[in-house]
Amino acid sequence: MDELFSDLLDEMDLLSQSIEAEAGSFQSSADTDTISSIGFTNLNAESLGELEECDLDALVAMLAADLTVAEARLTLRSASPQPAMAPAGTEGPSPTPTQITLQVPATHLATKVPKPPMTQIEAAAHTKAEKIKLALEKLKEAKIKKLVIKVLLSDGSSKTLMVDERQTTREVLDCMFEKTHCDCSEDWSLCESNPHLQIDRVFEDHEHLVDYLSTWSRDTENQLHFLRRLEKYAIFREPQMFYLWKKKETEVSAKGKQYLIKESFQGPSVSVPDLEGTLFLKERGKRTWKRRYFMLRASGIYYVQKGKTKLSSDLACFVQFEHVNVYYSHDYKHKYRAPTDFCFVLKHPQIQRESDYIRILCCDDEHSLSLWVTSIRVAKYGQQLYRNYQAAAQRASVSTAGNGQLSRFTTAITAAPAAKSSGNNAVTPSSSPPLARIQTQVQNAVPPYLDDGLNDPPPDFVPPSPPRQHSKSSL
Repeated sequence: MDELFSDLLDEMDLLSQSIEAEAGSFQSSADTDTISSIGFTNLNAESLGELEECDLDALVAMLAADLTVAEARLTLRSASPQPAMAPAGTEGPSPTPTQITLQVPATHLATKVPKPPMTQIEAAAHTKAEKIKLALEKLKEAKIKKLVIKVLLSDGSSKTLMVDERQTTREVLDCMFEKTHCDCSEDWSLCESNPHLQIDRVFEDHEHLVDYLSTWSRDTENQLHFLRRLEKYAIFREPQMFYLWKKKETEVSAKGKQYLIKESFQGPSVSVPDLEGTLFLKERGKRTWKRRYFMLRASGIYYVQKGKTKLSSDLACFVQFEHVNVYYSHDYKHKYRAPTDFCFVLKHPQIQRESDYIRILCCDDEHSLSLWVTSIRVAKYGQQLYRNYQAAAQRASVSTAGNGQLSRFTTAITAAPAAKSSGNNAVTPSSSPPLARIQTQVQNAVPPYLDDGLNDPPPDFVPPSPPRQHSKSSL
């Protein structure tokens, strides 16, 4: 610091000498010309003269501040990566010492400033905004379509549920599992029946139930059933029955079934069963049936025209699956004089009465009926049908594992008292099934006064008189 002061004083002396030497020639412009010096800008002769008489304390404080800023700048530059050096000869003019710019990282400046408390007006506005948001959510919830449905069970009883348009059939089935306490087998299904058309259909697990039930009229006789339908996912248990139906022997190992499912459903596209054969077609508005040769494709059902071949160019489209569903029929042999009772119906879900837009086909036997209905479902839903089966199988496996743990827990509880009472002379449990042992122990646990085998009273037993009733006036 002393060296800095001495250099400054020497410089001031040199400046004062140069000013006195040139005072005669530049006396007229002494008030306007400026003198540049290291560390000072816009310093004229008058201020320089005043500087000699000024106290050096303020100058020391200024220099100390500049020194602190310079040290901080050097520290930041050493900590941060250095930019690439410019080529020689392209350097711009160096900034004056007083023009110092501190490059502080943003992380050092981004300090969390606590929010000031809200005023009464701001609090009221915030409360109003929250109420408006809640009201909008309630309005959105109110727009969701909801229905109260009645589901008929196989024993004649029924369950009442409230469903909304966001719920799928799988979610409604889960609710039915909780209400009926039945096993969660993948064969359980929700089925719609139309008594007027004498048809029924299994709802797919991914379908939204409310969308289809909303098409029913108020005076409809349609019903909703909760039934076990083995044909729902039969194609995943016995895929060779549908993909190898032309072969006489359809015995396939478990690995062969898994490979067939993988090739058919886990590829880039679903392989539709190559199904074709002769079916009876009901003519529109008549009770007559015509025999035609039909072929199944991924887009729909096609038939061979008279005098044509089975080539794709000669096939005529019978129906496409985009807007129709497939239904099982009942007693069409009596209603429409069908050749057999094994018929299926293709129609739009909104058609609830007899219409010319309903297509009815009749098969020779039950096996052919199952082949056509299941293959049509595969062609219509594709990989979605396989995903439905996987979700249903996973739900069933979880339920089976839980029931297995419960049964082991119950068996351990019932076996513990017997082992404790026998002591060292413990014997092996009886060979009766666990359920029978549980029922026996429950019967033995009935209190004596609830036992049906009480001894009859003696002949001279006189029952006590009934308690005397108090009149209202005595109370």
